[in-house]
Amino acid sequence: MNRRVVVTGLGTVSPLGNDVKSAWINLLSGKSGVQKLNGKDYEKLPCKIAAVVKQGTGTNELNVQDHITKSELRTISLGTAFALIAAAEALGDAKWHPTDKISKQRSGVCVGMGMADLQTISETSEALKQGYNKVSPYFVPKILPNMAAGHISMKHGFQGPNHTVSTACATGCHAIGDAYKFIQNDYADVMVCGGAEACISPLAIAGFCRLRALATSFNDNPMAASRPFDSKREGFVMGEGAAVLILEELNHAVSRNAPIYAEVLGYGLSGDASHITSPHEDGDGALLAMSRALKDANVSPKEVTYINAHATSTPLGDGIELKAISRLLDQDTSRLSVSSSKGAHGHLLGAAGNLEALFTILACHYGQIPPTVNLENKCEEGKNINIVSKSAQAWDSDSRIALKNSFGFGGTNASLCFGRFR
Repeated sequence: MNRRVVVTGLGTVSPLGNDVKSAWINLLSGKSGVQKLNGKDYEKLPCKIAAVVKQGTGTNELNVQDHITKSELRTISLGTAFALIAAAEALGDAKWHPTDKISKQRSGVCVGMGMADLQTISETSEALKQGYNKVSPYFVPKILPNMAAGHISMKHGFQGPNHTVSTACATGCHAIGDAYKFIQNDYADVMVCGGAEACISPLAIAGFCRLRALATSFNDNPMAASRPFDSKREGFVMGEGAAVLILEELNHAVSRNAPIYAEVLGYGLSGDASHITSPHEDGDGALLAMSRALKDANVSPKEVTYINAHATSTPLGDGIELKAISRLLDQDTSRLSVSSSKGAHGHLLGAAGNLEALFTILACHYGQIPPTVNLENKCEEGKNINIVSKSAQAWDSDSRIALKNSFGFGGTNASLCFGRFR
């Protein structure tokens, strides 16, 4: 029998707040972290907005130097810094700070990153024009996607699996799913897992604009731009941040009286084998991922009463995901609620699935389903589905079983199944 896996710690740095409590309260309150981007390099771009982590020394702002020294910051990317801060909160929440050799060897890290640090690449390219010696010796380590996981493992001395996922916008979900399987298969007792992303820059915005992927009509009303499932949706809003979960084998958690938020029940993966940026038009890939997660969890579709959707606010993707959800339930969605928190925090790319998994876990724990911000006129594909909008909804089901979906460019799909711990 596979070992049971539970969630014992949570941490985040996000556009909605720089700790779990703040982010959760702001999400339930329907607040938005999207704002206008400042700087002349953004003025010439079609999209001038993003969901940023508010940095500074003021109230509700993140001062990175309160957590990481100046000398350390010269050697790491901003995404890695976000990951380190979120991991520290999660480990503190789980009360997991092992000092003995065996416990450290049985603790691993699986933290992914969707994109390299484009700002560092751009700046280093310009520096090279001035001479070879202007290139930082830390350039390569700063742009490697696995360095967030590496720095977390080094800081805390964890010698279990040290693994990185980079599967575009499915990165965070895949990282959690892989960590779950490492514990199930007895490679570790505790896994620090999730994802981080900090690639908001003129180059990144320009690149996604050229793909026609971003919202461009809301530059004067940023907080209304990200609108999953709404008839006026036109593209996603880029976000940044990190979210980290502590997964733990159940008996290990119980033996040390650790807090338990939820149980990880299943993990499903699939490939669309269709198109580099567009999902399969019938939602086949999404359906496969969800079905495989439920099979892994030994849960029937009818037992699922909440789905935290990938829904990025794109005209094509949101509708296709709803089609897949309807197919999963044989068109009977009467007991199901769906929402996408991206309306509040934008699309964190490689850190999207893990932040949204964190919110799904809190929904399981507290019995509150977060709303879909900016959903005013539901799209045609969702007419027979309860898509939670405007305000949070009480989750009355006793079992509280949820799916969390994430889909990425290249047709890569992941779905996680969580349940209320009982």
